[in-house]
Amino acid sequence: MAKKSDSKSLYENLSGELRRGALVLAVLAQLKTEQYGYSLKQALAEKGLEINEGTLYPLLRRLEKQGLLKSDWRVVDAKRPRRYYIISDAGAEILEHLKQDWQFLIGTMDKLL
Repeated sequence: MAKKSDSKSLYENLSGELRRGALVLAVLAQLKTEQYGYSLKQALAEKGLEINEGTLYPLLRRLEKQGLLKSDWRVVDAKRPRRYYIISDAGAEILEHLKQDWQFLIGTMDKLL
């Protein structure tokens, strides 16, 4: 029989895997309007999805490298430069497919649970 600490660790790992998959969908959906990293972090948190910067920024870079996001550096209001992100055309197309997959998965899981 597994120890309570082993069970908790296993749960945390599995929960993290589940969450990571949802983060891609959430980030793409939020970047229909242009945002910089910290404003995106805040927008997600306001909707109940907390994400730490050590997860967000690598995800943004990976999605951009995959062609799903576009970005550019800008200085607004004479402050330090910020990198602004927005979903690309390819990203918008992928987002629509992922949304359909998500809805199907929710329906299926509702039946199973």
